[in-house]
Amino acid sequence: MTRPPRGVRRMRTTLLVLLVLIGIVNYIDRSTLAIANSSVQEEFGIGPAEMGLLLSVFSWAYAFGQLPAGGLLDRFGPRRVLGGGLLLWSIAQAAAGLAANVKQMLVARVFLGLGEAPAFPGGAKVVATWYPKESRGTPIGIFNTASTLAPAIGPPLLTWLMLSYGWRAMFVIAGVAGIVLALVWFAVYRDRPRSDEEGVDAAPEPVSLREWAGLLRHRSTWGMILGFSGVIYSVYLYLTWLPAYLEGERGLSLAQTGVALIVPYLAGTLGMLAGGGVGDLLMRRGVPTMLARKIPICTGLLVGGLCTVPVALVPSTALALLCLSLAQFFINSASSGAWSLASTVGTERITASLGSLQNFGGYFGGAFAPLITGIIVERTGSFVLALLSAGAIAILAALSYAFLVRDPIGADDAPVH
Repeated sequence: MTRPPRGVRRMRTTLLVLLVLIGIVNYIDRSTLAIANSSVQEEFGIGPAEMGLLLSVFSWAYAFGQLPAGGLLDRFGPRRVLGGGLLLWSIAQAAAGLAANVKQMLVARVFLGLGEAPAFPGGAKVVATWYPKESRGTPIGIFNTASTLAPAIGPPLLTWLMLSYGWRAMFVIAGVAGIVLALVWFAVYRDRPRSDEEGVDAAPEPVSLREWAGLLRHRSTWGMILGFSGVIYSVYLYLTWLPAYLEGERGLSLAQTGVALIVPYLAGTLGMLAGGGVGDLLMRRGVPTMLARKIPICTGLLVGGLCTVPVALVPSTALALLCLSLAQFFINSASSGAWSLASTVGTERITASLGSLQNFGGYFGGAFAPLITGIIVERTGSFVLALLSAGAIAILAALSYAFLVRDPIGADDAPVH
């Protein structure tokens, strides 16, 4: 492989650092309500089911925001679309801290979801723009570690902010941090000068609406949409309800919960790195692209789903945390592998469109996780059934990737039947 110019290597590093920071802010912002769960319920006088709705409305807005986000990214580029989304969601995050009632909080959560929609498809687009196909899994894995690093470092930080200054100040501070980061992104990001070197596609034409809609005629696209819903169902269940589970089901204090969350999310970070790196390694050793990208996805979902079962059933809190850490490792390995698949299963010009469709499926299905969990907990007084359901859904998602995602996808290709 031709060694890229020094300027390209430097820009790759800079953009990867910025993408990780954006991803961390992204996940910290969406997890603030989970940390403030009890405080918000008490101040607004609502129960678990209504809190489940507040948690879920973000995901529905985020999911439907994926549909235009991918096309906009492929047409206008990550600088404007990802940067604009970061600015929008950061303003919404700060506004949530000023909400006077549940309706205002709901509106803020909707705009938080819409603003965050371009973030991860935008990251995949940046990687596809700056890296060749056989080397995209590792940077995508590094970028996606933000989704596990943020929940690892976020709870202690957010808990400290909330205990020190109140939950409202916690929201506002997080929003201001995102606004500053958006200004840095606008100042730093530049599109790569186009060429055929390193297997990076040269000067791709913007994807038309007809071509975007044509992606939905491929069986592999639907396999990715359905499969990723199982990934995000598990991820979002843990992200939104894990603090309440550890406090209510396992009897930990708020401070103990903030510390206990670190280990599972660090395990998830290792899983993110493994999912992308394993796919790259398999490709370099001659394994066909589709199979190389699917192995960490299917393995991660199967093992992660199985590890979720003892989390619900074992009496020991320490053992539950161990199983939870293993589940986080394998589920997040599948998540990283899924984004790597989106960046290689088609050409660079459709990366964001395909990634956003997959992410739409993920968050449309995943949006039901906090709502269904809230209803189950309110009716049964326990998280057991909610966790067992998440394990079963992860296993079904593995089957979707295994049997439906079979062929490469191109915007101009004939549909796969």
